[in-house]
Amino acid sequence: MANDLSVRFVDYLRQNNHLTPIDGAADRTGPGADVRQLKLWEVTSLSPTEFADEAARFFALGRLTLQDMTSAEPLVGSFSPRFLRETMVYPCRAADGTIILAVVDPTDQATLRAAQIVLGAGIDVKVASSEDVAIALNNSSSAEEVEAADATAAPREDDIESLRDLASGAPVVRAVNDLIEKAVELRASDIHIEPFSAGLMVRLRIDGLLRPVAALSGVLPQAVVSRIKIIANLNIAERRLPQDGAARLRAGRTDIDIRVAIMPTQHGESAVIRILPKDRGLLVVEKLGFSAPDEGKLRRLLKLPHGMVVITGPTGSGKTTTLATILSILNEPSRKILTIEDPVEYEIPGVNQSQIKPAIGLTFATALRSFVRQDPDVIMVGEIRDSETAHVAVHAALTGHLVLTTLHTETAAAAVPRLLDLGVEGYLLRSVLRGVIAQRLVRQLCERCKTARPLVAADFTEDPRLAALGFRAEEIIQEPCGCERCGGTGYRGRLGVFELLELSNELRELIGERTDGLKIDTMAIRAGMTTMLDDGVAKCRAGLTSPAEILRVATVR
Repeated sequence: MANDLSVRFVDYLRQNNHLTPIDGAADRTGPGADVRQLKLWEVTSLSPTEFADEAARFFALGRLTLQDMTSAEPLVGSFSPRFLRETMVYPCRAADGTIILAVVDPTDQATLRAAQIVLGAGIDVKVASSEDVAIALNNSSSAEEVEAADATAAPREDDIESLRDLASGAPVVRAVNDLIEKAVELRASDIHIEPFSAGLMVRLRIDGLLRPVAALSGVLPQAVVSRIKIIANLNIAERRLPQDGAARLRAGRTDIDIRVAIMPTQHGESAVIRILPKDRGLLVVEKLGFSAPDEGKLRRLLKLPHGMVVITGPTGSGKTTTLATILSILNEPSRKILTIEDPVEYEIPGVNQSQIKPAIGLTFATALRSFVRQDPDVIMVGEIRDSETAHVAVHAALTGHLVLTTLHTETAAAAVPRLLDLGVEGYLLRSVLRGVIAQRLVRQLCERCKTARPLVAADFTEDPRLAALGFRAEEIIQEPCGCERCGGTGYRGRLGVFELLELSNELRELIGERTDGLKIDTMAIRAGMTTMLDDGVAKCRAGLTSPAEILRVATVR
């Protein structure tokens, strides 16, 4: 009977167009089930909350919120962490003693039977959203790790051969795998594993800021770094020099690429793991956060047959995502697109993507020289780092190609003197440069806990820059508050703030051998360019972020 109800629920979702096929495969309940065994909630167009509401109503089950789960006594110790993460269930005991099993997918009868064997037949099954279950599991596992870390003595250091054996042992393998899975679930972009005299520190970069997590307990720090080296095919015997590597693996239900950087420090080796999920969302320009006028300018630039468009910003400001989105707009059967990147972070079907390999002489400049003989329409250069790459890119734009690239500059106008500093002649730059996009990433306010309040005189006294941004006393702004969903930070997710400099004839005349970026900036603003600060203030007034976030990433001019 339960199976019949499950089939009817799937049919109900299909009839209401809520099921979305993945990579052309049928949903997991059909005859051509997806070989990756995706969960039902992963192949629906519904949000996690909407799916939970639909499932609870259809199966006539109670609905459990994140607050309900965090206030109850967790019973996760009776199950392995991997079982809970893969099946997305959260066992807990309510204040009245009732044992509750929070499930995301009530159609998963095998998981329900397994949980009943452990917890007993009298459990109360309720529905929770996948997002809330993931947060509850992470909170409870973090608490257990802290207790285990306090109870475990640090093992002693050993030689290389023993370290190799330790790194391949089950405790270290499990600890590293669990750390990577937790980072993926928390939407972290990087994992920082740092040795200090007091022990190993582990931090995750979530929404652009580092957040400490419980250190890996019961395992030797050197064994952890050695395990990471083994995953990335690095030399575990080399401890004196930096090493870089990469790997592709599966973390929980997600396929990811990782980039590993090892650096010797005073107390051992520091490891940074960059996480690149393979199932990133659709690359659509609307999701980037461009204002309507700037989006119009961008689409106008992309219709040009040739020239150079530059995206600027510091490391980690979202330049690669913007470039990939632009390429997805240009990606048509009538265009040939070639890219040279370091590394290839987004795989775009239909685009010929290459990765630099300096060890064998494949650099940005050498790849670019070969590209022009491949008859491309669009060329993307991951980054202009030296004068040789700059010259080849400019000449590629001169010979009839649309060239997209990135630079590290503070503002859009500063890209002009930077290219001149790299040795590009002013008259060539005037001919090829079509536009420059400068961007930063700010944290987005958590929709569940953000609060509105009016600005008061004390706010302007505390930070006079608020007045320079154009805010006035009594103006209503949204502020971070903090809840379980956002980990108490008040922010969840990030969005971009942009300024788009479109080169007009007047601005081109300012480009010379001794160009002043400030003059270009001033004239562009006078001509109507929206600065990053202006774009950020507009997003503050729309309730998307806070003034503190804008001031964190951009400076008042």
